[in-house]
Order: sequence, then C-alpha cells, then structure tokens
Amino acid sequence: MPAKWTPDSWRARPIQQVPDYPDAEALKAVEARLASFPPLVFAGEARALKKGLANVSEGRAFLLQGGDCAESFAEHGADGIRDFFRVFLQMSVVLTFAAAKPIIKVGRIAGQFAKPRSSPSETIDGVTLPSYRGDIINGIEFTEASRTPDPERQIMAYRQSAATLNLLRAFAQGGYANLEHVHQWMLGFVDDSPQSERYRKLADRITEALRFMKAIGFSADEYQRLRETEFYTSHEALLLGFEQAMTRVDSTSGDYYSTSGHMIWIGDRTRQPDHAHVEYCRGVKNPIGIKCGPSITPAELIRLIDILNPDNEAGRLTLICRFGAGKVGDHLPKLIRAVEREGRKVVWSCDPMHGNTIVSTTGYKTRPFERVLAEVEQFFEVHAAEGTYPGGVHFEMTGNDVTECTGGARAVSEEDLKDRYHTHCDPRLNASQSLELAFLLAELLQQDRAGAARKVASMA
Repeated sequence: MPAKWTPDSWRARPIQQVPDYPDAEALKAVEARLASFPPLVFAGEARALKKGLANVSEGRAFLLQGGDCAESFAEHGADGIRDFFRVFLQMSVVLTFAAAKPIIKVGRIAGQFAKPRSSPSETIDGVTLPSYRGDIINGIEFTEASRTPDPERQIMAYRQSAATLNLLRAFAQGGYANLEHVHQWMLGFVDDSPQSERYRKLADRITEALRFMKAIGFSADEYQRLRETEFYTSHEALLLGFEQAMTRVDSTSGDYYSTSGHMIWIGDRTRQPDHAHVEYCRGVKNPIGIKCGPSITPAELIRLIDILNPDNEAGRLTLICRFGAGKVGDHLPKLIRAVEREGRKVVWSCDPMHGNTIVSTTGYKTRPFERVLAEVEQFFEVHAAEGTYPGGVHFEMTGNDVTECTGGARAVSEEDLKDRYHTHCDPRLNASQSLELAFLLAELLQQDRAGAARKVASMA
C-alpha cells in the first residue's frame, strides 16, 4: 500500500530540477505567505475540466491545449492576453465544426512560469552562472544578481496569474467569445493567407452553419452558450514549494486540490515514479498530465498510471506524447497497446513541439513547422491503425506575430528568425501558424469521423 499522502509528503522523496535558493528562511516565509493567499482557481472548476476530459477519453470531445513556453513578467499585458485568447477561440471554432464535438480549451497560461533545464548552469565567455529556470525562479539576464533564485518572484508570479485569470474569465464570459465575432476574426486570416482557397472552403461552410442557426432562432443575442465559453488553465507543476503553498482542501468533498491551475502536468524529466513530482501529483484531485518522451517504456507508463490514477477514473490522466517527427511509429504503438491491454482510461494528446527542436544555421533555436505538422499527422495515423482515439494536441504558441518557428503558409525563413524572436525559452508558433495547425487538425478530425462512420456501418 502507498504511504499516506500529505501536501508536504513530496519533501521526503528525491527531487529533480529544483532551484538552489541561497536563503532557506526567506523561501519558507514566502511559501507561508502564499499559503494564506486566496486560491487562483476552484475545485469545482477543476472537476468540470475533468468531466470534459472524461468525454475526450471516450471519444466524445477533443482537447486543445496550448500557450506560452514560459510566461514572462516583462511581456505581461492585456493586449497579449487578448491576442492569445482570440487565436485560441479561432482554432476552437475551426475544430468544433470539423469534429462535430465539443473542444475542451486549456491554456498554458496564468501559471506556466517554471521551466526544466538540461543543465543547472551555463557558461558564457568563461563566466558560469545558474541556468535561467523561468521568471518565477530567476531572471533571464546573464548576471549573478539576476540568475540567483529569488523566492519573492513567486509572489510576483501569483499576482500576475491572478490578473491574467481575471481577464481571461472576463473574455470568456463577457461577450468577447461571441461565436459570430470569433468567426469574423478568422475570416481576416483566410483573406490574407497564401492558402486562402483551402481555408475559405471550410470558412464558408462555417458561415452557412451560422446563418442556418440564426435563421431558426439560435442567435448569440438570445442564447448564452453562443456568447460565452469555458476556458481552463494549466502549467507544469515543477516548483513544488509553490504548488504545496497553493494546495487547499475542497470544502464540498474534503479532497485536496492544487488551486494554482485547473490542470497540472509532470514533465518528461521529472516523472520518476518514486520521486517528488509524482508523489505530489498523486494526492491532488486535479486532472494530471504526463509528458511521455522516447525514453518511457510501456511498463514504466503503466506503473505511473497506477500510481496517479489507482481508481482508473476517466478524465484524470492525459498522456502528452512528444517523440519527434519520424519517431512516433517507433514509440507510440507499444504504449497504446499496453494501455489498452491493461484497460486504463486515458486521454491521448500529441505534443509536436518538444521533439522537433533544432538549432538553425543562424544560431537560433527553432522548430520547423513542417516537422510539427508531420508529427501531428503521424500521431493520428498510429491511432487510426490501433483503433484508438487521438484525443488532443498540446503545443506552444502565442497570439503575437513572432518569428520563432520556421515555415508555415507565410513562410518564416531561418534569416527571418532574428526579426521578432521574443521567446524567453523555447520557440513558439505565431498566430498564423497556430491557425494553420487548426485547419490541418480539422482535416484529420474529419477523416477520423469518416473512419468511425465506416466502422459503424460495417458492424450494422
């Protein structure tokens, strides 16, 4: 039997990717302050997300999860949040129409501050300093003062998350998400795109559907569900002291929840079954993600599933697969077969970003867009072959017109990367590339629907 879980039981386990704070007492004082702050999200919202993800696991919905690689303090502003939310809504409209299913919208936002690193330090011109681990821990400037982990940054991250959530809730519930407006925004992209004909066909079909709905009396003016949407937040639960401080007991159920975000995930570098991150996540009732890279074996995956979801609850676990284009067929089928053989209920999601990172000839870390699309296509192909459901995507994106990933319909070249390379960590899809990905997903989901219909017809 597993040992009794408490919010701090992770502290007795080995831990990876932990920053070295020079002042332990200052860190303890900050965590105590955070523990007295109001929750950022509520248990009921996390339960609603889990219900939506349960539908995904059963093939009745699709997960769209994306956002910043690492949020920054310097770039926080209302316009950036608005642009991110707008692109997310545009993608959701395209996917809802194509899949004929609800789209569960989960942002990597309002908490995605900490980043795992391959090395605890970096050296420039003979000077060695701690690696940048995200604004919640230290600063990106290469100075000793900036790179020294500072616990007060956790307070700043909390306040920025609260402000971001406040604006996101206003956008989601205050009319900004009106379905008719979102579609009009998408049309602007269609007009400007080099692939406009391909996109316009789908856009025209959506227009026809909206006109039909309005003709029979279903207008946004009269129906709340057409004016509002549900939007959830997520982040990697990397900084466990912060997560513990934000852990609360739900008054209605008596269960523990992380109130730092609706969904939290365990990274590929911190998913050791007997280590601290798995120990913390097994005790909170939020939906949990597991990043699954090429090194995970079927036996290891089943062990993690049994630790984190011993009751086999639908919607509890999302397996976020990140292998790299050309490698999906080498790794994903054996994981799917193990999960199916053991009868485990999971959401299968594709992260086409992290396995496709390269360094360009101009020295910038980038992700070729064609590789991103290829991994998504391979993810769908494997699920079609295995008879399982490709339940979602997990990607890094921004609503801004950055030049961080090469390729796309408005082709970004390696020479273009320097123009608007703004990320603090990993390269992100820009708004145009994100919507282009949505149209590819729309085609794949339509193919999945057609395949499912043929399967039903053959059984009749």
